[in-house]
Amino acid sequence: MADIASAWVRQWSHLVEPGATVLDVAAGRGRHARWFASRGHAVLAVDRDAEALASLAGAERITTLSADLENAPWPLKAGDRFAAVVVTNYLHRPLFPHLVDALAPGGVLLYETFAAGNESVGKPSNPAFLLKPGELIDALRPPLRIIAYQDGFTSDPRASYVQRICAVREPDLPSTGLTIRNNVSIPPRYDLAG
Repeated sequence: MADIASAWVRQWSHLVEPGATVLDVAAGRGRHARWFASRGHAVLAVDRDAEALASLAGAERITTLSADLENAPWPLKAGDRFAAVVVTNYLHRPLFPHLVDALAPGGVLLYETFAAGNESVGKPSNPAFLLKPGELIDALRPPLRIIAYQDGFTSDPRASYVQRICAVREPDLPSTGLTIRNNVSIPPRYDLAG
């Protein structure tokens, strides 16, 4: 079960442009990197645990980068952009601006991690690793458009309090001439059904 991509990531992965590149942050052994690679995406899996990343050696369409995301500079070059950035079960608040900057126009951020309340059911229990109520949505809007958000308790895959978000960096679209009342452009459609 631990090798299966999270239900949240699977639910919203249809929003990622087919064949486009994906950044898996704090990838560990690469369950999400493998999920996206199996769907035809090139994936960059980043984690400080070189041994965990080694489990991805030889995996088609997956490149790995061992980097300390907390005690060293952001490991990617300015201007590196991805169609999706995926983060699960990991929280280091100073990375929020880097995650947003790594999204290409139209790119999707899929983020899921532990939230306040989790200390009552298990680990992590340190407040430094638990999102405060509404913190994830507040950290990302603006500049991202929030497509879906959850903040609550789940028993699947284990009892935990989580926050989950699917957010999009709106694409730079040329004016199509389509407008609705008050001269406002019609926004892009994001299929909620997948």
